[in-house]
Amino acid sequence: MGSVVDAANKVNGTASGKKPTVIFVLGGPGSGKGTQCAFIVEHYGYTHLSAGDLLRAEIKSGSENGTMIQNMIKEGKIVPSEVTIKLLQKAIQENGNDKFLIDGFPRNEENRAAFEKVTEIEPKFVLFFDCPEEEMEKRLLGRNQGREDDNIETIRKRFKVFLESSLPVIQYYEAKGKVRKIHAAKPIEDVFEEVKAVFAPDAEKNLELLKSVNVLFRLKPSVKQAPAS
Repeated sequence: MGSVVDAANKVNGTASGKKPTVIFVLGGPGSGKGTQCAFIVEHYGYTHLSAGDLLRAEIKSGSENGTMIQNMIKEGKIVPSEVTIKLLQKAIQENGNDKFLIDGFPRNEENRAAFEKVTEIEPKFVLFFDCPEEEMEKRLLGRNQGREDDNIETIRKRFKVFLESSLPVIQYYEAKGKVRKIHAAKPIEDVFEEVKAVFAPDAEKNLELLKSVNVLFRLKPSVKQAPAS
């Protein structure tokens, strides 16, 4: 089996050969980040990659890797960086887009350092959905999706892991001015208004650039041929 670095050397770009733009999306379980990612995809053209969904798909495949992941999730433990990075890289490589939301990763400092070292990609910024634990617990118990990790004992383990492991990642990027904090306890529509304020400057900048190009084309004088002598 090759090392994660060997695998990564093939996957530092997208299917189109471009280096991807990556935004990390972090928040506690039940913070609503998955729902908001769907809105961002619809409005701003990003591809949503959920580390959790990729891991669950691997479990469903019945592979040896999948069994190991399942046992770790039951214990509320963090899945090894190598496993998650390989799944994310494969998804990026096979996608035609060059803008990605990576949801639920990195989950700890080791994840973060390994991702940046292996992929040579730093996130454009981190979108952090800040939500009180009581609200997240209520949402998780109410959603009834039949997920094995949606029982009260596992939920509380997941909260503990998030606080101990993921918050240092947020603090690291906060020190670099790269965290965009969203107050996620509000109704879905209100939360998305905050999200739009984060993404809108880029969208408006691109629109202004396009307008400028169009104006330049309109102002460019046409070349007239000199009359024949």
